[in-house]
Amino acid sequence: MDKIKQNPIVKKLGFNRIVLVFVILLMYTLFCVATGGNFAGLPRILSALNYAYFLGFLSLGVTFVIATGGIDFSIGPVMFCAALISGYSLTSLGVPMGLALLISVFVGFCFGLFNGYLVAYWSVPPFIVSMASMNIAKGVASVFTKTQSVSWPQLAAGGWFRQLVKIGNFPVGLVIFILVAVVCALLLNKTKPGRYILCLGSNREAVRLSGVNTKKWEMLAYVICGVLVGIAAIFFVGAYTTVQPGYGDQYNNEAIAGCVMGGTSMAGGLASISGTVIGVFIIALLQEGILALGFTKDYQLIITGIIVIVAVYADVVARRRKN
Repeated sequence: MDKIKQNPIVKKLGFNRIVLVFVILLMYTLFCVATGGNFAGLPRILSALNYAYFLGFLSLGVTFVIATGGIDFSIGPVMFCAALISGYSLTSLGVPMGLALLISVFVGFCFGLFNGYLVAYWSVPPFIVSMASMNIAKGVASVFTKTQSVSWPQLAAGGWFRQLVKIGNFPVGLVIFILVAVVCALLLNKTKPGRYILCLGSNREAVRLSGVNTKKWEMLAYVICGVLVGIAAIFFVGAYTTVQPGYGDQYNNEAIAGCVMGGTSMAGGLASISGTVIGVFIIALLQEGILALGFTKDYQLIITGIIVIVAVYADVVARRRKN
């Protein structure tokens, strides 16, 4: 195994990423066999991709937060809050479609700014802040929409935003998601803000003593997460139609699972955007496969929980060996 890991090609591509790609191929093959080949159809693939887009943006966002050593359990409810507020503004207040989409991103930005400010400048533990934001997001969405669900328009009724997800059978959303992931990777690994965000997770005190404004960069990680959550809301309503108040919690663990499975350490200081992307596709494929086999989503929640535990344990073991 060590010889394989030391292979130049394997080292360049990343052993963990190669294993995850193999897992995707194995899962796809097993689901195809178990469903008698029905899983291999284009509708199943497009359905899995629809799920991967919004979940992917959530995972990209929380990657930045976890890289600082923090956590955000409000991303799912905030996504629903953004979708509900922007959708209600569109359908009930007569706001133009383009402005409604911007409102979605703005709502995510506001929650990211709120979370980041409390964590960075008030030193409130991220767990407490995110749990509070989760409830606030649910409450704000319910009050704004008067506890009513919101249905976004279909393509034939002027819902041109749905073309951000797919045009015909062409997965436009996949192209956009990959492009955004590339930007996130460059931001995290090739820019000063990204390096500071990673350093915060590695050794916050050393970064502070070197004269860096750690509070500013820590808050930035949450703001980036908030913006990506607002974008996730757009892709959620682009793939699906109705959004109901009080939901979104179920996507927190899935987004975090995709992130941690891809190689981002829950202890902070180590993050992989490409690994997050692959991890998200595994979660989306798992979700679609479970439904194809006739099981309910409850089984996916169980498996996702197990994945999180295994991924975090593997990270702990790897850090112990390194130390």
